[in-house]
Amino acid sequence: MPLVALAYYASHLLSLLGNGIASVALPLIVLQITGSPLGMSALATATAIPSVAVGLLSGVIIDRINRRTASVVSDVISAAAIAALPLVNLLWGLDLTWFIVLGILGAFGDVPGMTAREVLAPMVARHTGLDLQRVVGMRQTLTSVALVIGPAAAGVLLAAFDPMAVLWITAVTSALAAVLTRMLPRRLGEVDSSLISRQPLMRGLLDGLLVVGRSRFLLGTTILVLGLAVALGGLQGLVMPVYFDLISRPGLLGLVLTALAAGMLVGAGVYSAVGTRLSSRIWLSSGILVTTVGFALMASLHSPTIVFAGAATLGLGNAVVGAVTGVLQVQHTPDNLLGRVLSVKTALLTVAAPAGIALAGVLAELGSPLLAGAGVTGVWIIVLLAVIGSRALRDLDPKEESDAQQ
Repeated sequence: MPLVALAYYASHLLSLLGNGIASVALPLIVLQITGSPLGMSALATATAIPSVAVGLLSGVIIDRINRRTASVVSDVISAAAIAALPLVNLLWGLDLTWFIVLGILGAFGDVPGMTAREVLAPMVARHTGLDLQRVVGMRQTLTSVALVIGPAAAGVLLAAFDPMAVLWITAVTSALAAVLTRMLPRRLGEVDSSLISRQPLMRGLLDGLLVVGRSRFLLGTTILVLGLAVALGGLQGLVMPVYFDLISRPGLLGLVLTALAAGMLVGAGVYSAVGTRLSSRIWLSSGILVTTVGFALMASLHSPTIVFAGAATLGLGNAVVGAVTGVLQVQHTPDNLLGRVLSVKTALLTVAAPAGIALAGVLAELGSPLLAGAGVTGVWIIVLLAVIGSRALRDLDPKEESDAQQ
């Protein structure tokens, strides 16, 4: 495998590992320092809106500068935001205000970083001569690996080290990701200067939104991925914890998340290995079918065994749907607009899971976990039928690269 591809994959994995460790460690540290669960909620709420705004605006900037540089800067900001926490704790002592301020700073790195790495995928494929399906599939595989290793690593690190030391370790992973991305050839991330927009920032953002809004395919696939994230977020973040608490087996929750991640790992690995041998329509249709079956099994809450099987099935389908739509969105988007188009999806995904958790929480409070599971699964079904009915998935033929850059 080319060294350029290895550096890209390793950078992606390290960045996600840092995010995974932080997602587990930070809430526990906030709870430990503030002594209130409301502190965790306040932090999540305060950083949600800035994350969306920064995510949308970052797409404009990513389309105007070297994409490698955008990825490096994003990881450096993420590393600095995390590293600042133990420094502030040493100098002045951490409180909720500091967590919120540095959390907002971290949003300037985390969300743009995800978009920048996604935009780099077709550039890595072109530079190395690898199939785009293989590059995206491998990236999805590593995402699944990070989902398994990140939370587990956070638990081990928190048991073995002081919480502030864990934050330093997390910052180092983001810093190493920046170093590895910096090793990519500079020309790999260059944007054709003749295609760079000189419009004001907000006008550039509007152009990106219009591209998504006017393209039935881009709008449909973006809504499809968001619907999947809302439903999965509700199941994973609320229905499963409540269900296993009700049956007095909370220790099984971790196994569900492991089954989900394992399914994603298999799905992404298979797509990466043989993605070019079948048409995009077959892959997407199969992924949607498997995903729907997985949702139905998990939401049934019939038994832990059925839930585990559903989680693995859902993970498998989710990985395939994510990989196929990721490839097709790149192939259907002009290169000079890629950052803006993909940033719309990335920014909205930051609030999709919390929205799913909120919906599931209301339904569980009004009815039961079974009603909550059925409700979020219903969101997926409604979104899926709406996208299919809009005929957004009619044209799945890959666009020629030369055409995509017109």
